[in-house]
Amino acid sequence: MSERQALVRGIRVWLVFFVVCLVLSGATAFPLVTEMRWVEGLLSSSLSPVPEHLPGLMDWVGKVREGLDATDERYPFVLYGTDWLAFAHLVIAVAFYGPYRDPVRNIWVIEFGMIACAGVIPLALICGPLRGIPFWWSVIDMSFGVFGVIPLQIVRRRIKRLEALGEAAREPRPEAVAAGA
Repeated sequence: MSERQALVRGIRVWLVFFVVCLVLSGATAFPLVTEMRWVEGLLSSSLSPVPEHLPGLMDWVGKVREGLDATDERYPFVLYGTDWLAFAHLVIAVAFYGPYRDPVRNIWVIEFGMIACAGVIPLALICGPLRGIPFWWSVIDMSFGVFGVIPLQIVRRRIKRLEALGEAAREPRPEAVAAGA
């Protein structure tokens, strides 16, 4: 396998990983009410150490579940916003097909993704307190941006190396220049 083929393969593997994570994180925004009931049941089970060791987490999960239940019962249309959040994740995931197909030409999608990951941090720091989100939960939200940028940075570096290989292939060889070719 040539260096170029190895780079393209590595780029594609990382992109598939990133897209799968993006789709999974988006898909979880559809069934929020059911998910929170499931999470609360799991965390409060007799086998879980969470109630004893992390009572604040249990309180928060209970509060979120109650809020979602009340919203779903009285104002289900509000949850339509999370449906759009999920849809946005899926649409953004589709955009990564461009770099999968032609990494060098579509490096801008990777850079867009990196900017979006960076944007998660100020969003969580500003909107979290405005919405009454505990700081530790905002830290979890910020981790999506921090961990999301890692595969994108790896892909970007590999694309830059792939681009350099392509440019090296187009440059005239020094002996050809000296011979006047």
